[in-house]
Amino acid sequence: MKPWEVIGRTRTPGGTDLTLVQHPSEYVILADGQNLMSSRMHGSEDALAVLGCRHARSQTHPCVLVGGLGMGFTLRAALDTLPLGAEIVVAELVPAVVEWNRGPLGPLASHPLDDPRVRVEIGDVAALMRARRGRFDAVLLDVDNGMVAMTTPANAGLYDDHGVAVALASLRPRGVLACWSAGDDPGFERRLRAAGLEVERHHVRSRGRKGARHTIVLARGEP
Repeated sequence: MKPWEVIGRTRTPGGTDLTLVQHPSEYVILADGQNLMSSRMHGSEDALAVLGCRHARSQTHPCVLVGGLGMGFTLRAALDTLPLGAEIVVAELVPAVVEWNRGPLGPLASHPLDDPRVRVEIGDVAALMRARRGRFDAVLLDVDNGMVAMTTPANAGLYDDHGVAVALASLRPRGVLACWSAGDDPGFERRLRAAGLEVERHHVRSRGRKGARHTIVLARGEP
């Protein structure tokens, strides 16, 4: 069996070592040696964009925020879902992840960063949301490992009461907050409902009809 090849290494602001490795038909990003994401299993990342953009896709010039670039699959699904007049802002904390997506990972999702509708901002997605109050028709959060902060402990703050308030303030009326999670988080859903939001939970396979079952949580304000 051909061994895994190390393509790139970097470190997150939280001190976690990220390693991009390649096998003949698969790329994997490791966080301190643990599997963080794989190019073979992105069905739930696709679903995050498709479900999260259901409202935005009907508009002529929607603006959508993608928090966390990953391997580009959520971004690609958003591009395929939204109209030509859309604007998509990608917030990515780790510059090397953007470089990997412009390099070896680019072909996996048909080079989504080359689409003129996309603008990448390097930095904390929470800071970007605070600076863009009332700007987005949808916010798609696939940061770290969902509500469990795996690479940067501060990411857990995206899902507490303050984080929910920041995300909601960045949305336009009837805008949608869509969050990817490795599993159900009843406490997070309770916080969303306590904020007066309609909440939907969807279970999606990571690879077609196979693979782990991940959770997509959608939250939207009353009409």
